[in-house]
Amino acid sequence: MPVITVPYNEGLVVPYYLDSASILAALSLRLPKTQQALAENNHQDASPLILDACAAPGGKTLVLASKMGKDTKLLANEYSSERRRRLNAVLEKHLTPDLRSRVQVSGFNAAVAASRNSELGRFSAVLLDVPCSSERHVIQSKTALEKWTPARPRYLAQRQWSLLSAAFLMLKSGGTLVYATCSINPEENDGVAGRLLNKYGNKNRSGESESYCILDKPDFLEGEDTEYGRVILPDTAEGAGPLYVARFIKHE
Repeated sequence: MPVITVPYNEGLVVPYYLDSASILAALSLRLPKTQQALAENNHQDASPLILDACAAPGGKTLVLASKMGKDTKLLANEYSSERRRRLNAVLEKHLTPDLRSRVQVSGFNAAVAASRNSELGRFSAVLLDVPCSSERHVIQSKTALEKWTPARPRYLAQRQWSLLSAAFLMLKSGGTLVYATCSINPEENDGVAGRLLNKYGNKNRSGESESYCILDKPDFLEGEDTEYGRVILPDTAEGAGPLYVARFIKHE
């Protein structure tokens, strides 16, 4: 089945074509309240900052930028320098000058960023669309198929866990974390999401002041339920996906 893309143009200079499932993943992130709303509720927070932790090629970044409040900022992070160049080009082409001025591009290793105290609780919301097995790409690419091994999903699941646990630590209390893959492998999907709940779930916290997460399943109707999220499959979604999405909220 061919990959189906759709134009996304809300708030953009020119449309960007991407998988409709990717739009749903980005829209699943509950964006933070604006600075004005925070002030009205007697909060003294700085302007909200969103993290798109693995942002290239940039489609989901555009969706987030188009939806964020006027005083919100977005950090689009991409560790690969080659993919980061593509990300910058996409943002320059599609974002209005105002939105572009509030989207910064960075290149840190998101899997280890939480080891720095300055990053803990820094972000009001985090979108984490991780590198994954991407089976649809593998079966359509001879080169990718030749490089695939049974050990690859296990290696990726470990990398995904490092990214997800770091993303949770970098999230502010009350913030939303969306975990997404384009894999159909349960080890990379519910397996990784469940590991976060096992470590940081409400029932496992050891003290009242300790951070913990609760599951907040995506509310889009496309796809089907899994234990911890929803998965959109091409054969039942008119070519969209595959895409897995799990959503969490951080509490103190």
